[in-house]
Amino acid sequence: MPGALEGIRVLDLSRALAGPFAAMTLGDMGADVVKIEEPGTGDTTRGYPPFWNGQSTYFLSTNRNKRAITLNLARPAGQEILRRLSSDADILIESFRSGAMERWNIGWDVLHGINPRLVYCAISAAGRDGPDKDRAGVDLLMQAYAGLMSITGEADGAPVRTGASVVDLSTGANAAQGILAALYVR
Repeated sequence: MPGALEGIRVLDLSRALAGPFAAMTLGDMGADVVKIEEPGTGDTTRGYPPFWNGQSTYFLSTNRNKRAITLNLARPAGQEILRRLSSDADILIESFRSGAMERWNIGWDVLHGINPRLVYCAISAAGRDGPDKDRAGVDLLMQAYAGLMSITGEADGAPVRTGASVVDLSTGANAAQGILAALYVR
């Protein structure tokens, strides 16, 4: 049976957990997801243990239903290929630090000019403007900032990380929900 998003193409430029989880969710719904990774290293989670048959189970757990290619987005040739791929894509998900896509001349303004129907989802720890826009963020740090670690663990003990990466997973779920709403409005 075809999925609800059959015929929808997603470019997944994200890394780690939140963005890949959002893209995987769209792939689970039938979208054609193309994961774009850095040459040589790929998504950083490819190196996270445990491994099964030489592959990171962490990486595999959030990258099913995807095809993968490598592009060096810091080079003009990689940027041009991404612009071409964006011309007929429906959705782009990225999780770079604020300003990276613009420095590479593949930010929202450029890609929207190429494809006005593109739904562009940028995932970051602290947004694209404001005092913390340039700071990187990971689930552990966001759990601490939000106070979640202060209510996890022993009553009189030190703050403790939750067992699962709840901030990244909820961010990915909310990103997928926002993307679906934008796709519907489009």
